[in-house]
Amino acid sequence: MNEKGNLSINSENFLPIIKKWLYTDKDIFIRELVSNACDAVTKLKKLMIMGEADHIPADESFSVHVVLNKDEKIMQIVDNGIGMTDEEIKKYINQIAFSGATDFLSKYEEKADGDNEIIGHFGLGFYSAFMVADKVEIDTLSYQQGAAAAKWSCADGIDYEMADGTRTERGTTITLHVSEDGEEFLDESKMYEALQKYCAFMPVPIFIDVITNDEEKVEKAEPEKKDNTIHISQEEAATLTKDEILAKANKNKSEETESAEGSEKEEKEEEPKPLNDPSPLWLKQPKDCTDEEYKAFYHKVFFDLNDPLFWIHLNMDYPFRLKGILYFPKLVEQMDVVEGQIKLYSNQVYIADNIKEVVPEFLLLLKGVLDCPDMPLNVSRSALQNDGYVEKMNSYITKKVADKLNQLFKANRTAYEGFWDDIGMFFKYGCMREEKLYDKIKDALLLKTTDGVYETVAEYLEKNKEKHENKIFFVTDEAQQAQYIRMFKEQGLEAAILTSPVDKPFVSFLEYKNPGVKVQRIDADITDTLQEKTEGEESEAKKQADAFANTQMENLFRGVLGNENLKVKAENLKAQNVSAMILLSEESRRMMEMMEAYGDNEMYKAMFAQVKPDETLVLNKSNKLVQFLMDAAGKEDKKEDCDMICHQVYDLALMSHRTLTSEEMTAFIDRSNQILEKLAELEK
Repeated sequence: MNEKGNLSINSENFLPIIKKWLYTDKDIFIRELVSNACDAVTKLKKLMIMGEADHIPADESFSVHVVLNKDEKIMQIVDNGIGMTDEEIKKYINQIAFSGATDFLSKYEEKADGDNEIIGHFGLGFYSAFMVADKVEIDTLSYQQGAAAAKWSCADGIDYEMADGTRTERGTTITLHVSEDGEEFLDESKMYEALQKYCAFMPVPIFIDVITNDEEKVEKAEPEKKDNTIHISQEEAATLTKDEILAKANKNKSEETESAEGSEKEEKEEEPKPLNDPSPLWLKQPKDCTDEEYKAFYHKVFFDLNDPLFWIHLNMDYPFRLKGILYFPKLVEQMDVVEGQIKLYSNQVYIADNIKEVVPEFLLLLKGVLDCPDMPLNVSRSALQNDGYVEKMNSYITKKVADKLNQLFKANRTAYEGFWDDIGMFFKYGCMREEKLYDKIKDALLLKTTDGVYETVAEYLEKNKEKHENKIFFVTDEAQQAQYIRMFKEQGLEAAILTSPVDKPFVSFLEYKNPGVKVQRIDADITDTLQEKTEGEESEAKKQADAFANTQMENLFRGVLGNENLKVKAENLKAQNVSAMILLSEESRRMMEMMEAYGDNEMYKAMFAQVKPDETLVLNKSNKLVQFLMDAAGKEDKKEDCDMICHQVYDLALMSHRTLTSEEMTAFIDRSNQILEKLAELEK
C-alpha cells in the first residue's frame, strides 16, 4: 500500500495556528499525545468488556511508553491499545478535527451505558506534535484479527504519505523527529516534569525509556572470575588440618552462592514503576478512603508538609459527573491565603489551575483537585466554553462546602473552633462574594472574642443583650487597643477580634445581613457600662459644673495642642487608672478606611478631600492626672506642668488609638525623659 495526499483542511496556515494560537504552552503536546495513547488503551478495554475483542487475554497488561533518543533527536509515544487500520488513519488523522473519541462513543453508545471515560473530544490533539517536530510518523496495528500494519508520515503538516507498517504487535507508535525548538524535551528530567504536570493521574501506566547510541552505552562488567584461592592466617594454617581447610573453603563458597542467588532474586523482583498514579484517590468512594490516604495524597500533590485541617470528597454522577477532593489547608502565615491551588482535570487529564468559572472564587484560596469529564472545554482543552453546566457545577460545589461546614459545626463544636482561625477568612470572604453561602452557613460562622471564646453572632447578641442590646463591639489590633480591652474586661464586657484584612468589609456585611444590629469598634463610643452612673436625677448645679469643666478642659487642650477643632469631653469612667481615651465614630472610621483603600483614585481623592476624622478626646474625671489639670487650669505657676501633662495625656490616649508618627514619638520620648528628670529632682 502506497498513497500520497493532502490533509483535509482548506488553509495552509494550519500549523502556525496550532503553534501560535491554539495551544498557549509548548509542552502541551505531551498531554495531547499521551492522552491519545491512553484513549487507545481505554477503547480496547471497553471493547473487551463489551465482548467485541474476545481474542485478547483478560489479564492483558497495558501501558504507554515515552521513548527518548537525544542522539537521533527522536521521541516516540508507544501504546499497546486499540491500534488503527489504514482506513481509520485516513478517517481520524487525515481529516483534521474529526474526533476518533466522539466517533467511538457514537458507534458503541448503546453498549457503553453512557459511561464516557474517553479523554479526547476534538481530534486536534495529535497535530500538537508539530509544535516540536519537523516530521511525524505513525506506525500502527489494529486489534482486529487479520489486520495489516499501516504507516503514516507527514513532514510539513499538510502533505502526508501512507505505506505498509512494520509494527508486529497491536498498538501504535508515534515517532517525532524533533525540531530545534523542541530539543529540550529530549532531556529526561524535562520530559519527567511535563509528564508529572499533565499526566500524573492518567488511567494507564506511563513509563519513560531513554535510548543512547551503542558506543555511549556503559558496558556491563563481566562476571568476576571465581577466585579459588583460600585466604587463611598463618595461625590457622599451622593449626588446621587439610580436611578442616577444605570444609572452611566449602562454607565460604556456599555463603557466596547464597548471597549471589539472593541478589539475583532481588533484581528479578524489582520491576519498573510507572511515573503516574492510574487510580487516584478521588475516584474511590469516600467510605473506602482513610484519613491517612487523604493526608498522603495531599502531601504528594501539593508538597505541603502540614496536614490539612479537613477535606471534602466530591462524588456526583447526576445531573453531571464531578469527582474531586477539596482540602482546607492550615495557614502558617497570613500570606498563605494567596497560595490556593485547585487543579482541574477532565477524565484524569490535567487541564489548568484555578479556573474561576468552575470553582467559586472564595474556594480558590483552598487546595484540591476536581475531575469534570463533562466539562465543556474549548478546542485546546485549556479553557471553558460558555455553558449552563458550569454554573450548576459551581452551585453544587458551594452547597457541598456549606453542608460540610454545618456538619463539622454540629458534630464536634470543640474541634470546629480549633481550626476556625484558619478557615474563618475563607468563609467570611465567601459569604460576601456569594450571599447564598451566608444564608446556608450563618449559624456556623464564629466570632472569636477577647475572652478567648468562640460564639456565633446570635450567641454573642444573646449573651450581651443586658449590657448592650443589638450591639457587637470588635477590636482590630489587640496590642494597640489593649487599654480599651482591659476596660471592657473589668466591666465584664467582651469584643469580637476582627484583625484580618477581610474583616474590614465583613463588618459592614454583618450589619447588612442583620438589620437592627450595630457593629462598631471598641473605641467608637463609650458604653454606659464603662461610666460611673449618678444615682437619682442630677441637680442643675451639677450640670452647670460639668458643663464648665468640659469647656475649661476643651479650651486648655485646644490651646496647648494648637488644635482649635479638637473635640474634648470630660466623663466619669469606672477605670480610674485611665487618664484619657480617643473615640472615633464608627461612620468616620469606615470613611477613613475607604479613603485609604481608594486613595490612588483621583475621583475618590476629590470626593474625600474635605473629610476629616471625627475624633473626640474623652478625659476621665476619676483620674488623678485629669483632676490635677482641672485644678491647675488657668494658674500661671502651674502652666509649664499643665502643658507637659496635657501633651502626655493626649499622646497616651493617641497611642491606644493609632500608631504615633515619627515626630510624635520623638516628642513623646523627649517629654517622658523630662518628666522622669523632674521626678528624680523631687527625690533629692
